[in-house]
Amino acid sequence: MIQDLQAPGAAQSSQLRLTTLIRLRWMAIVGQSAAVIVVAYVLHFPVPVSLCFGLIACSAWLNLFLAFRYPATQRLGPGAAFAILIFDALQLAGLLYVTGGLTNPFSVLMAVPVVISATSLSLRLTILLGAVTIGAATLLAFLHYPLPWFPDSELRMPFIYVAGMWMAVISSIAFTGLYAWRVAEEARLLATALTATELVLQREQHLSALDGLAAAAAHELGTPLATIALVAKEMERALGQDPRYSEDVTLLRSQSERCREILKRLTSLSSEGEAHMARLPFTSLIEEVTAPHRDFGIAIKLEPGERTGGEPVARRNPGVLYGLGNIIENAVDFAREKVTLRWRWNEETVSIDVIDDGPGFPPEILDRIGEPYMTTRHASEEGGGLGLGLFIAKTLVERSGATIRFANSARPGMGATVGIVWPRNLFVTGGIGEASPY
Repeated sequence: MIQDLQAPGAAQSSQLRLTTLIRLRWMAIVGQSAAVIVVAYVLHFPVPVSLCFGLIACSAWLNLFLAFRYPATQRLGPGAAFAILIFDALQLAGLLYVTGGLTNPFSVLMAVPVVISATSLSLRLTILLGAVTIGAATLLAFLHYPLPWFPDSELRMPFIYVAGMWMAVISSIAFTGLYAWRVAEEARLLATALTATELVLQREQHLSALDGLAAAAAHELGTPLATIALVAKEMERALGQDPRYSEDVTLLRSQSERCREILKRLTSLSSEGEAHMARLPFTSLIEEVTAPHRDFGIAIKLEPGERTGGEPVARRNPGVLYGLGNIIENAVDFAREKVTLRWRWNEETVSIDVIDDGPGFPPEILDRIGEPYMTTRHASEEGGGLGLGLFIAKTLVERSGATIRFANSARPGMGATVGIVWPRNLFVTGGIGEASPY
């Protein structure tokens, strides 16, 4: 049902705020300055203080320039953010160069710019930044000033130690960068999919509200139309048989009466259907969600199961109607000949099973069915989309209090089953008409 949907502002939401980078850099500047001061003036190790503070001053100058040049709400494009992170990586590499290279224990911080890039930039730019950082780390393994140590002595690290530090830095960059990118990518996809869900729900609620809008319009237009009819009647009486206006006045009066009749029918239709539309018996719910899918060459078979107690009646919920309709549509799309709906209720639960005789869900993604952007269609298939349809359906049904499960037939390749179960008290008391938080 959803073929392609791009959440508005999705691209902008993934861009880094300039203020975020500026604040992170101020923290780095404070930490770097404190480290230099402690090593040089507390431990009294020989440190090239002027070179260190020169590099730190470059970072502070860039911060001040960006802070005064751009507003606090400025969002950086991928190119600008990448350039700033490249600067941070090279600035840190410069500090490590004059303070011992990879023998400096702070060399693990070279992974920080890559992690920041992984959370906000594309995978291509993150890999490029990682490559630059790894190249810098490799050079620092061989080219660097001596590690600051006690005066009149030099701490020489064996090459195996330096190689171990190089491997640790490379591993940190690769693992933390990939992990951060994966987590951020899943968060972005989920946010986009939830936005799409909200858009669908708003559309369904808007369609459901049209009946009330028609009644409100009929009520609001009734008074001015009554006034027009009265004035037309008085004009007809005053003008009598005047050949110049009698025909127009008669037409005006007849059309105003016609408008009043139309509004009367709208009002009566809304009042007659209001109670029926507000509450929906369970069997009526099933009929309503299956009716649009009966004319596609696939038989839809209804099989009532165990029914204990009176029929549950729920408040109409556009989200549930949309979600169930989407699940049935997917079953019809993949079925070979028929789709079976089995429903039952008792004193505790209300449930529906949607069963098709198609190929079933691929076993390798069965546990992930219902996740955003997870589709069982191939890109070349007609109607193949982003896999948002089942995610939206699952989200809308679950927020009504139901639990939903996806399974295959016991015989491989002989169909799939989607089971939906509501606690009866939630269904009957109107829980499915309430929008529960995610």
